[in-house]
Amino acid sequence: MSQTILVIEDEAHILELLRYNLEAQGYNVILTDNGKDGIEKCVENTPDLVLLDLMLPDIDGLDVCKNIKRNEQLKNIPIIMLTAKSEEFDKVLGLELGADDYITKPFSIRELLARIKVVLRRSKNDKDVDEIIKFGDILIDTEKHIVYKSGEILDLTLKEFELLKLLSQNIGKVLTRDYLLDKVWGYEYAGETRTVDVHIRHLRKKIEDDDKSPIYIETVRGIGYKLRDKGESNA
Repeated sequence: MSQTILVIEDEAHILELLRYNLEAQGYNVILTDNGKDGIEKCVENTPDLVLLDLMLPDIDGLDVCKNIKRNEQLKNIPIIMLTAKSEEFDKVLGLELGADDYITKPFSIRELLARIKVVLRRSKNDKDVDEIIKFGDILIDTEKHIVYKSGEILDLTLKEFELLKLLSQNIGKVLTRDYLLDKVWGYEYAGETRTVDVHIRHLRKKIEDDDKSPIYIETVRGIGYKLRDKGESNA
C-alpha cells in the first residue's frame, strides 16, 4: 500500500517539483499552499508524513507544526520542515516543537527523498516495537507514546520521547551525542550536537524532580549522556 505525503508549501513551482518527484517514487501526494488548509487536510487524510514549509502566507509553519503535534490523532505523524532560513534558532525551534527533520532551500531532491525514506522507516520501526519500560518513578508506554512520572502523564515532544526511549533501552550505557543524533534523527546530523543538548535540557525539566541536580540523565563530559536506573547523585 502506497504511503501518503502531505505537502504544505506556498511556492507553486516547488509544489509541482515535489508532486512530480514524490509520485515518481510511488507516494500518494496531497498538496496545499497554506497552513489552515494543511491542518484540515492532515485531519482528513492522516498522512504518513508531512512536508511543511516554514514561511506560509497565513499561519506560520511553526504554528502549523504545533497544531499537528497537539492533536492526539496526529501527533505521531513525522514532519520534515522546508525552510529558506538557515539560522540555528529556526532549526532548533522547529525540532523542539516536534519536527523530525528540516531541509534548507534550495535543496537537492535526491537528499530530500533520502531523508523522507529514513524518517518514514524510523516511524514504522517505532510502531513495530511495543513495550513497557520502567525505571525509578518513570514508566514509558512505547505503543501509546505516553510517559508517566509517579502515575502522572508527562507532556513530551516526539523527539523528547524518542530520546528518553533510546536512553531507557540502554540504561547505564553511555551514548554519544553523534549516536543519539544518528538514531533519533535517523541520519548523520554532523555539526548539530547542540540539538541533542537542547532536547536533553528540556527532557530533564520534565522527568527530573530537580533538573539542576538530575538523578536520571547523567552528562558524561566530552562524550554524551547515560540514563541511571537508580537515584544516585551525579558526581
